[in-house]
This record gives sequence, structure tokens and C-alpha cells, in this order.
Amino acid sequence: MADGTPLWTWDALVAAAEGVAEGTPAGPITGFSIDTRSLAPGEVFVALTDQRDGHDFVDAAFKAGAAAALVRRDFVAPEGAGPLIRVDDPLSALGRIAIAARARLRPEARVVAVTGSAGKTGTKEMLRACLATAGKVHAPEKSFNNHWGVPLTLARMPADVDFAVIEIGMNHAGEISPLTRMAGPHIAVVTNVLPVHVGNFPDGEQGVAKAKAEIFEGLKPGGLAVLPRDSRHYSLLDRAVAARGARIVTFGTTTDAYVGAREIKLDDTGSDIVAEIAGQALSYRLGTVGVHIAVNSLAVIATLNALHLPLKAATVPLAGITPPVGRGARTLLKAAEGAILLIDESYNANPASMRAAISVLGAVARANYPRRVAVLGDMLELGEGSEGYHLGLAEPLSLAEADVVFACGPHMQKLFETLPLGCRGAWAPDSTALIPHVVDALRAGDAVMVKGSLGSRMAPIVAAIKAKFAAG
Repeated sequence: MADGTPLWTWDALVAAAEGVAEGTPAGPITGFSIDTRSLAPGEVFVALTDQRDGHDFVDAAFKAGAAAALVRRDFVAPEGAGPLIRVDDPLSALGRIAIAARARLRPEARVVAVTGSAGKTGTKEMLRACLATAGKVHAPEKSFNNHWGVPLTLARMPADVDFAVIEIGMNHAGEISPLTRMAGPHIAVVTNVLPVHVGNFPDGEQGVAKAKAEIFEGLKPGGLAVLPRDSRHYSLLDRAVAARGARIVTFGTTTDAYVGAREIKLDDTGSDIVAEIAGQALSYRLGTVGVHIAVNSLAVIATLNALHLPLKAATVPLAGITPPVGRGARTLLKAAEGAILLIDESYNANPASMRAAISVLGAVARANYPRRVAVLGDMLELGEGSEGYHLGLAEPLSLAEADVVFACGPHMQKLFETLPLGCRGAWAPDSTALIPHVVDALRAGDAVMVKGSLGSRMAPIVAAIKAKFAAG
């Protein structure tokens, strides 16, 4: 743990991993790490073989202060290596440690799992902040929501937490099921079901919905599902919950949602929301902009209400929630004779989140920033419908009154060529080639939004803009 408090005893950790110990740590075990670059002294280094073989970095881990290393049984340790736990497979052992960590929670502790096509991380952060008003909270760093991120998050979980928020993602069918069983949530939240990774599913968006519904497989008896009532896949989700014998609470903008939005007012720095819960009104401020984020905050309200927390007090931290880097973070930059507003949405993209980000750009007041600039990269993993999804962005760009559009990638080229001539900034085959066109065109009074799929590498464009225009 960050404060140096022991997280595991050596004997308990070895038993949980079902491993064989060599040596004993000199100090307390305070956490786990899979990356020697961020490893803190006292943490156990887990030698995963996901993208690179972590066994090649065991020596570096001990030099960085690792308390021990979790390694394969046949690993040949470097001379002077510290304590080891030898196991069949480090990832499988990490999963066993995760299950043991979940099992040692106090009976009154509550675990919330969050999935969805978009907004998982933001919803997780809203829950983290709100639940902290009522007790000790554990939640993952960044977007640790995959086959190693979930077990790593659980393994790092202290035994005395009051609440745990576990983010669970997927790219293919069958990936959520083992992770939700590992997490064992009392409440499972689905933010939405959208055409994300749809190219990986033969039955398209329906397949995405079925994969998201896997999260209910881990619900504890008497558990609760928080579902998006606005979703066109609501019936599928509803049936999946019913098959588990769990309860349902809905959220959304429809009139029959249990937690609904009476009013959502956006401004340049956030949103003012009036929610309705069983006929009662709740007003709160959200420190992020976007109707999609406001709707996800309703899922947070539904969760807090299900946990019987005082909503007025629990929602106060929402005013301080600001978007992280790559997910809507706003930066004021200096230009000759004025400022530029940079909206960084570079982390990832899908058709729904792209439309939402364009809408956010359109909500920027022209009185403050007269020109709206969109910088768009390809949306990936959309399968046969990819061209249609890209061309479909012309309408939201028009509604947002985007003045200039810069684009990169072969899919965005099709969209770019359909835009009015006066709206076309420049197109390039990739983000690197687009950078000079963007930075040379920006001027004081611009609001510029950058977005694309992770594989489109839009972050370098953001970095280049920041490098040219010093932060205000």
C-alpha cells in the first residue's frame, strides 16, 4: 500500500498463490507491481508474460526495492535475487491471490463492479469519490480492467475496506465472465452498450450486449444490477439479470427510469443536474461536461441510493470530478493575443463517444472561443460497418457547428471528403503527418478537440499542441 502498511503476510501470500517460497522478505509486503518502472519498494513484482516476458525484469525489480517476485517454477534466478514465489503461471497465481483477497473482506464490505462500452473509468472515479464520504474505498488505477488489471486490482485490495469498485472491460465474448466471478460484486453497473469492438462479434452489437451481460454471472445472492433504461438492449440485459435472480434498478433520461434526469444544464466547466429518484428531486454539480457523463452520473446515484447513503452529502464530491488526460481533460494554452482551449479526448474512441465529444465541443461558448476545431482519427474494430460509422459523424459535426475539421487515417478520409470545403482543414494518412497542419492552423480563440481510437495514436497531436503553446 502507498502508506507502507503491510498488505499481506508472507505465509498468507504464498498460500494464496499456491506456490513454493524461496527466501523471506526483509520487510512488509505493501503491494503488487507488473512494471519495474513504477514499482515501489515493498511491492511484489509479478512476472507476467503478456506482451513482454516479465522474468527478464526480475533483477531490475529487486534493484528497485521489490519485496519479492512471483515467477514460474522453472525460472532461473539471477545471482543475488531476493525472495521468490514459484508458481505454475504468474497470471493464474495472481488470479488466485485476487480470489483470496476478495474472500478476506469483512461481511459488511460492499463490492461494486462497473462495465459498459464507454464511461467505465469515469463512472468508477465518480463512485470512488462519492463512496469515500462514507468509508474506506479501494478502486483500480487508471483503466486496469482486463485479464490482468482486475486480478491486480483485487490483489492490491486491503482487507479492511468498506467499499471496492472494480472496473471490468472486454474486447471479446467470454472475457468478463471469469473477472466478475473473481470480483464477486454485490452491485453490477452497466453504463451502456454501444458499437465498440463490434468487429469482434459475428452478431454485431447484440453480441456486445451479451458479452456485457456476463457481468451478472458474478453477482452475489440478492445482488443488484444497475441498468441503462435508455439502451436499446435493455430487454436483453433485463433477461440476463432475471436469469441470475438478481434485482434491477434503472437509470437514464426516459420517464420510467428509477433514477431519471429531470434537467441537465451544461456550461464550459461542468454540468448542473437535477435527478429524480422515486419522485424525489436531487440537485448536484458535476465537474465534467457532456450529457453522456451526466447520464452515467445517474448510475452512480442509483448505486449510492442502493447502498443507503445520504445522497446530498455523498454527491458533493462530484463537483470536483474533472476529466483525466485523454478522456476530456481541458487545458488553457497561450497563443498570440489570447487563449486556446484544448479538449483532450485522445485516449480512445467509438461512434457513441465520438459523437459525445463532438457535442461537447459544440457546447463551448463562442463568446469565449469563437472557432471550434475538431481533430479526428480513425475509430477502429468496427467491422463491416466502419465506413457508415465514420460517415455518420458528418451530422454531429454540423450540429456542433464545427468550423474546421482535421482528420487522419483511411476511414476518416471518407468523412473528410464529404465535408463542406470551407470546413476542411487537412487530412493525413496518420497522426504524425497531421501534426504540422494542426499546430500551424491553431490561433487565439480556438476550442480544439482531439479524439480517435488508441491505435490511431492521437496523443502525439495533443503533445505537439501543448509543446507549441505554453500552458496558460
